[in-house]
Amino acid sequence: MSTLSHAASGVIPGEPPVRPEYEIDLKPFNHEANSNIALEKKLSLAQRLWRIDGIRKMGILLVLALVWEVAARVTDNDLLLPTFVQTFEAFVAGIANGELLERVSVSLGVLLQGYALGIVMAFMLTTIAVSTQLGRDILSTFTAMLNPLPAIALLPLALMWFGLGEGSLIFVLVHSVLWPLALNTFSGFQGVPATLRMAGRNYGLSGIGYVVHILIPAALPSILSGLKVGWAFAWRTLIAAELVFGASSGEGGLGWYIFQNRNELNTDKVFAGLAMVIILGLLVEGLIFKTLERVTIRRWGIQH
Repeated sequence: MSTLSHAASGVIPGEPPVRPEYEIDLKPFNHEANSNIALEKKLSLAQRLWRIDGIRKMGILLVLALVWEVAARVTDNDLLLPTFVQTFEAFVAGIANGELLERVSVSLGVLLQGYALGIVMAFMLTTIAVSTQLGRDILSTFTAMLNPLPAIALLPLALMWFGLGEGSLIFVLVHSVLWPLALNTFSGFQGVPATLRMAGRNYGLSGIGYVVHILIPAALPSILSGLKVGWAFAWRTLIAAELVFGASSGEGGLGWYIFQNRNELNTDKVFAGLAMVIILGLLVEGLIFKTLERVTIRRWGIQH
């Protein structure tokens, strides 16, 4: 009787029970997008605007400007802390009369020379490092010795070797760019998968061709990170070095503009010069490096 009942129910003794079949209704591929659209429609205009990154960041800047204005009015000492309005007026006046733009062009001209030379030297050093054991030893030894050394500390030697002029500035800029870029590039080269390395060897690539066609594309995120770090170090070093050159030779770029106006007690112009330093840094980061990321590593699927 038991056997008949099992047979009637479809269960065979000693065998696992057969699960009943059922179907699941799959959601369409655009279900998430439709949900987001429906959510957007439910949000108010203020909530939709707040979801935009640029507007949130602009709001933060406006709050900072308001705090600055209030703090300056409470302090009530233009020599110590000018108001935001005074600084903005000095910034606009410096743009209008061309003085601030002229200082920017001087600084950027020197910066691009040192930055480009540092990039070339970094790639030469890392190419040698990935090719020979001696090159790896040289890179590891030099980076351990010189990377912790602040570039501005080499300025006295640069002044003795190259004198007052662009040569000394370019020397300290190369030092700022070379070591962080070389370290990031070499670490990126070391992280290239073995399959890509073997593929390059199978195609007969070696030396510079192997580096250009295999290592650089695969290590591009690390290289781009090194370029950003090198840019930040070089920009800060240049402004600091120009402050020293301002005291020595009476000419220079943005650093000299800040130093000169500090001596003349034009604190609003000092803050205007500092604002220009910040704005240029944000523009390079937001326009140049973000564009490079978008058209290379994100487009190729190397980074998400």
